[in-house]
Amino acid sequence: MNAIHISTARKMLQAPEPVDIRCWAKDGRTLYLQNVLPLRYNFYEGTQQFKILSSGQIRTIRLCCIYEINGLPVFL
Repeated sequence: MNAIHISTARKMLQAPEPVDIRCWAKDGRTLYLQNVLPLRYNFYEGTQQFKILSSGQIRTIRLCCIYEINGLPVFL
């Protein structure tokens, strides 16, 4: 099984191309976000903003909470 490091995941999120991500929410739920566009990255907070293309909603997610990008597991 292939896996990617968080630094490789960050590079994948720099390209303005839609991705599918799985992550943990604040309350511990798992979120599966399909077809989201990476927007702003905040180095100091360790967060990334994503725009959900189907609804137009913008979400801010901590990068350490993302555990899968495009079906590839992410490790720290």
